[in-house]
This record gives sequence, C-alpha cells and structure tokens, in this order.
Amino acid sequence: MSVRDGQRGRVYDAEGLVRRMFDRADAGGGRTVELYGSQLTLPVERRFASVESVQSYVDRVLGLNWVRAQWVRSGEPVRVRARAGAGAAHYEAAGAVLAIPLHNAGSDWALREFVILHEIAHHLGEPEAEVAAHGPEFCSRYLELVDGVIGPEAALLLRTTLLDCGVRFG
Repeated sequence: MSVRDGQRGRVYDAEGLVRRMFDRADAGGGRTVELYGSQLTLPVERRFASVESVQSYVDRVLGLNWVRAQWVRSGEPVRVRARAGAGAAHYEAAGAVLAIPLHNAGSDWALREFVILHEIAHHLGEPEAEVAAHGPEFCSRYLELVDGVIGPEAALLLRTTLLDCGVRFG
C-alpha cells in the first residue's frame, strides 16, 4: 500500500524560500535576516563540486556520533551517483542510492548542503514504515540534521518557513 505524500509540495516550497535566502546572503546581500522581529545571522551553507565531494560529505554526516546514536540506518552506507537531467535530486531506497543532478544547463542548484541533508533524511527513515515520503516523521529528521550539521539558525529558519507553508512535524 502506498501512502499519499500530501506535504511534498509544501516542503519543496519552503525549501525553495530558504535556499533563495541563502543564495542572496551568498551573493553579498548580507548574512543577517529578520525573522519575526528577531535578527538571525545565516551560517554558511556548504556547496559541492562533484559526486566525489558529495559522497565524502554523506559519509561524514552518517559517521557523526550523534547521527549514529539517533538513527540505526546511519550505519548503512549510501552511494552517491550523478543523475541525468537537472530537475530533481532523489533517494532510491533500493540500494541506498542518492542521485544528484550535477552542472546541467548551467545550474548546480542541487549541489548544496540543504539538498543533500534532505536526501540523507530520506535514507535515515525506516524503509518498511508506511509513512508519506515527506510526512511529519521525515520533516522532523530533516530539521534535526539541519540543526546539528548546518546550525540552529538554519534550522530555525527552515522550521519557521515549513510551518508557514503548512508543513506538520512528527
């Protein structure tokens, strides 16, 4: 039985808003943003140049002590491969493969930390569980990864944006 992935569009909308804020900061627009009346300094988001650099990053994240303690599936290695087209990155549960579009059509939008952590969050979920791919459980894992790897400021921005887009957490 397949579970309807009703939050997918809202999750992608929120991620798009957050990525654009980080893009503006990286382009010299300033790293400080106002979030509901509070000043928030955005951390630097890592970018990648190749499948090999993404693979190294994924291996390091899955090897973090707190990640290993939190999720059993962190012990299962993920293989990173290039994906044809520039449309989307995705995680293939069969074989634990993260497929990432590279520099296609002048775009390297997927070679960034938020995208890779999103796909790692898919890997860390229980494959047999009958839950939506972008459901509350996934969103909670994703936020924990962003908080622990990029930083609490990035997680606060992502959490707030997800909530504004109507996303629920587990």
